[in-house]
Amino acid sequence: MAENTFKKVTVVGAGFVGSTTAYTLMISGLISELVLIDINEQKAEGEVMDLNHGMPFVRPVKIFRGDYKDCAGSDIVIISAGANQKPEETRIDLVHKNAAIFKSIVSEIVKYNNECILLVVTNPVDILTYVTYKISGFPKNKVIGSGTVLDTARFRFLLGRHVGIDTRNIHGYIIGEHGDTEVAAWSLTNIAGMTVEEYCEKCHKCDEGLTRKNIYHEVKNAAYEIIKRKGATYYAVALAVRRIVEAITRDENSILTVSSLLEGQYGISDVCLSVPTIVNRNGVERILDIPINDSERQLLLKSANSLKEIIKDLNI
Repeated sequence: MAENTFKKVTVVGAGFVGSTTAYTLMISGLISELVLIDINEQKAEGEVMDLNHGMPFVRPVKIFRGDYKDCAGSDIVIISAGANQKPEETRIDLVHKNAAIFKSIVSEIVKYNNECILLVVTNPVDILTYVTYKISGFPKNKVIGSGTVLDTARFRFLLGRHVGIDTRNIHGYIIGEHGDTEVAAWSLTNIAGMTVEEYCEKCHKCDEGLTRKNIYHEVKNAAYEIIKRKGATYYAVALAVRRIVEAITRDENSILTVSSLLEGQYGISDVCLSVPTIVNRNGVERILDIPINDSERQLLLKSANSLKEIIKDLNI
């Protein structure tokens, strides 16, 4: 690692998510060197050219198209390569296609760098984070998935919009799989220190139960709705990845719902999924075993088991 600063980030995959992530990192001022790698070299070269033409407007950062050997010296390698989710296709439908792609990608990365933090963004992100952990041989704290950081942001946005409060003042988490079995941790959600139940008693804006159900379904189905309309999601997830990179590079000890290996927390082991986690320059510093209620705990266990069933079919 660089002394007290992170200087180099590599993004593998220059599609919608990878290139937008590169853009958010370029304008963040967090890094000094950025490498784009893609099997389509011309696409990566074009993205690099486009980014570099904006250099007079941002803090200096060296951006270039590279090969896997350029992963050397990277503090963080972000993997966003893989097949895209199509309309009507679930994230889990992608698993076999992208697991095969990842076996090749991760093997290439670790030839040139075995000290970086691997940050997985490709879907299904929890399963591919687990695949990356197994193939890389990295310590568990060094393999992170973007997990439900985006889902949590969607949750906070929708709840904030509903109650008419700045989304940054809404505190709550989506946990579990980044996908159809994700869990809204309503028991921990609060506004100005008040639980949702306490706030709703004073608000009288809606049918509490029905609105909660609608917000959860809107969060869970957000990607499907966006893909239906524009073909892919990339702006918000790129911002979520930038936020994770920020927490790592600035050694923040921030709590984010990243995906990582659980080893007994919540009674769950040997699977990667998202729960509130302390993130700093070491990657995962600590997974928090938060006091969710019994029904949420059961739903989280169900989410973990559904991922384990899929992992059993993968040859890793």
